Amino acid sequence: MAPTPPAPPNGTDTDRRAALSLPRQAVARTIGRLQSGYQRNVPWAVASVARLRREAGRDAHVSPTAWGLDHLETLAELREERRTADGGKDGVSPAYFSSLAYRSRQEQERREDTAVHVAVTLWALHQQSLRDEPMHLTGWSLGRSVRRLAHGQTGIRDSGSATGDGGTADEIRAEERVENASETVRRRFVRIGAASDTDVLATRLREMVLLLRSARIPLDYTLLADQLLLWQDENRRDDVRRAWGQDFHRRYGSSRRARTDGVGGALDPDIVPVEDFEAADADS
Repeated sequence: MAPTPPAPPNGTDTDRRAALSLPRQAVARTIGRLQSGYQRNVPWAVASVARLRREAGRDAHVSPTAWGLDHLETLAELREERRTADGGKDGVSPAYFSSLAYRSRQEQERREDTAVHVAVTLWALHQQSLRDEPMHLTGWSLGRSVRRLAHGQTGIRDSGSATGDGGTADEIRAEERVENASETVRRRFVRIGAASDTDVLATRLREMVLLLRSARIPLDYTLLADQLLLWQDENRRDDVRRAWGQDFHRRYGSSRRARTDGVGGALDPDIVPVEDFEAADADS
């Protein structure tokens, strides 16, 4: 009997990368380089993060000071890699050069630029002055991070334990029910979901990121970049809102990862920092 041929692999690294959106890859590469350098106080990383932070709220390419920043260069490199890979497989279709295809590519690239720029500049704002903890952390979706903030928690480790001063497990679960969440934080989260355009969305996300920074609660910026890309397509916007809402209502187990600075205790979520952006509370 002939030997059974080995099963094909579950896709190569190249195939897996191709399945990821360009914004997700660009944000992962950019923050991956900068975050560790910033935490180690490496001069070039500190300078790059400072430049990115100043670009928060500005258009990726309209703002001249954004030209030459690392995240946009990385996105351009990834586009070229994908274009080369696609052309090498089947050649370039004549339809690629049509005016309709050109306009479609331009719109897609504009959305990708926006998604990467908003995500990376928000991370730079989030990471500001925090050397001991990464503020980009995989698995911390927007809904999850906001839920933790709304329950007055800080960092990623619960402030109490099920057998110690934090009360019993049942008491902790009761305290963390969504109806016990801070109404102040919940309203801000609702305003993010109700944003009508990208500029308003970016502004309201920036307000939330400042609150998360005060509480040292991280965010998954690669996931956020993906969601920002989809959000710009009106046909997919409800999908993003649904994901945010589901993640906010989902119950999460306690993280095993301890805070490196030993800071504990809960943050009162109804005490909003100085950067409250009251003027932005108008429905603009």
